[in-house]
Amino acid sequence: MSETKSSTRITEVGTVIVPVSDQDRAIEFYTETLGFELRTDSPYGDGDRWVDVAPPGAVTTIALVPPREGQSVGVPTNMGLTTEDVDADHAALKERGADVDDVMRMGDPVPPMFFLRDQDGNQIFVVQRQG
Repeated sequence: MSETKSSTRITEVGTVIVPVSDQDRAIEFYTETLGFELRTDSPYGDGDRWVDVAPPGAVTTIALVPPREGQSVGVPTNMGLTTEDVDADHAALKERGADVDDVMRMGDPVPPMFFLRDQDGNQIFVVQRQG
């Protein structure tokens, strides 16, 4: 890859925000079904909560927040999760009752992947790490 000169001091993707209709149900899905850790569940403002979850050991978190005015839940998030074994995770998630599509195999250089939906229908894809 070529070296890129940055005009900002941004160093990483910190948080991906996913709108959810019920933060408690979302916590249950992301921790019990996906096996993520609950990193933050803190009240703020006038009865709001900041909720962060993440895979164990991950730096980037997913913030599970109520939708802003005019925003809806149940949309493609364009968020990809990485796995070491797409088939094993697909089988485990299906067994836990997750709404998963079949594993897609498009051939090189595209890695195998599948889509799943959380408790609100937010679409996420899981892609196998290459190499």
